Amino acid sequence: MSVVEYLKPESKPEDTDSRKKKEHVVDIEASKEELTTKTDAENKRKSFFKIKSSSSFRASISAWHNFQNKVRPSFDVKSSVNIRASIGTWHENLKGRIRPCVMSFPYRIFGVSLIFVDVALLIVILVTTSKSIRIPFAYRVVSLLIALFFLFDVLLRIFAEGFRNYFSIKLNILDAFIVVGTLMIDIVYIYVNTGGVKQIPRLAILLRPLRIIILIRIFRLAVQKKQLEKVTRRMVSENKRRFQKDGFDLDLTYVTARIIAMSFPSSGKQSFYRNPIGEVVRFLDTKHGNHYKVYNLCSEKDYDPKYFHYRVERIFIDDHNVPSLNEILKFTASVRDWMQLDKQNIIVVHCKGGKGRTGTMVCIWLIASNQFTSAQDSLKYFAERRTDKGSGSKYQGVETPSQSRYVGYFEVIKNKYKWNLPAKNPLKIKTIKIFSIQGVGKGNGSDLEIEIILRKQVVFHCECQSSINCKLFHDVDANSVIIGLEGCPVLCGDVKVKFLSSSELPKLYDDCPFFFWFNTAFVENKRLYLPRSQLDNPHKAKTWKIYQEDFAVELLFKEPEPNC
Repeated sequence: MSVVEYLKPESKPEDTDSRKKKEHVVDIEASKEELTTKTDAENKRKSFFKIKSSSSFRASISAWHNFQNKVRPSFDVKSSVNIRASIGTWHENLKGRIRPCVMSFPYRIFGVSLIFVDVALLIVILVTTSKSIRIPFAYRVVSLLIALFFLFDVLLRIFAEGFRNYFSIKLNILDAFIVVGTLMIDIVYIYVNTGGVKQIPRLAILLRPLRIIILIRIFRLAVQKKQLEKVTRRMVSENKRRFQKDGFDLDLTYVTARIIAMSFPSSGKQSFYRNPIGEVVRFLDTKHGNHYKVYNLCSEKDYDPKYFHYRVERIFIDDHNVPSLNEILKFTASVRDWMQLDKQNIIVVHCKGGKGRTGTMVCIWLIASNQFTSAQDSLKYFAERRTDKGSGSKYQGVETPSQSRYVGYFEVIKNKYKWNLPAKNPLKIKTIKIFSIQGVGKGNGSDLEIEIILRKQVVFHCECQSSINCKLFHDVDANSVIIGLEGCPVLCGDVKVKFLSSSELPKLYDDCPFFFWFNTAFVENKRLYLPRSQLDNPHKAKTWKIYQEDFAVELLFKEPEPNC
């Protein structure tokens, strides 16, 4: 033992009482500390709500709300509305994606094929199991899969069309009943052991007719026919905006609240892929009663006006062509008179597809009724209203340059000439020059023929190869040809120039390589220059491999002799 250790006082062992006293003191100190903490928290809470002044109270309440919002964010009405709106948008987008799939032509053809397979399968079953109630397991599985497909089909169409719209059609109700009933029968045959039924012949006799019930599936062919008609009509109308509400599905667009554009109301075989005239009548009578008037712009076909209660006016315009300026003014006067009779009156304008001729006249009326001041704006608006961008990107407005040109003519007539036709300007075509001729037919103009049409009559025809009524000059360096016309008659008013070719140039609209319309009153300085974008047919992108960017046609005129 060291000296230090020896001299250190010896510590006495702690007795039990002293240890307990120390522990009690520690507990008291801990309690005091806990009490102090609670008191501080209480004081802070009280001081938080202490009202020193009205302004400090409002500030305290605001601070408390901010604290609560950090822990539990308050309910935001706008956020809730935005959430519901986004959910609704998502729901509509999903519908928009499913509807084209369910209504697609391959999908519906597949459904029809399954019906034939189902019926053929049933016939095989009835023939091969005539003496037994038991059905081969493979047949039962295939039948069940077919039934499940049709159940899935019904559910998709209910979602795409809406519960109320789908079941508003009696055929759909019966169809859904048959699908569910058939599925239940198939499930029974799959999972229920019918082996014991052999011992009860009478019960077998009662059960056998249940298999015959499956023949009712043939009824689905009629339903599928209706669906195929819808699909075919949508394929023909492409991505034109359709009216798909209240049980209607028509190639029909409200351009404005008082202007409807639609495709031809058809009957017979054509109603399979175009608007059925009965459905169009039902729609117009239901929605507008006696307040609609129909304008038929087709020169090629007609229908009995009694369908539309004899409120039909016909304007004879050839497909992909233009109305005359006189017809335009008559149309605007007729529409104005009808619209002024009653504020509820509307017009229904159609041609064959409800796009070119229809759009031309609708755009003209939009300008005439002061809804637009320029042709360009009215054409753009019509295209936006007629095109369903959710179904495709194809342009569904007025497409041919000549039709757009005549909408522009009307803009000038209304704004510059105050609803009067400009003064007549009789002219004769002296030469026709075609720029960038290389690659067009033979590349030298020798394969071209020209027709000039006035008041729907061919008044002049020339052939470049045989120099009939014309002389051809090919300028190789300038990559152009000049065709001098011989004996061209006096032209006045609306004129159509049509180019034909003996070469295999693509023939699109009007069964010719290219053509255009113009009115002599709008020819300035005895010259008309039309670039590729203003020529009918070459304006289409699919022809640009033949017609280069600088392809153009120039007409030079001369005044007729005084004795003409």
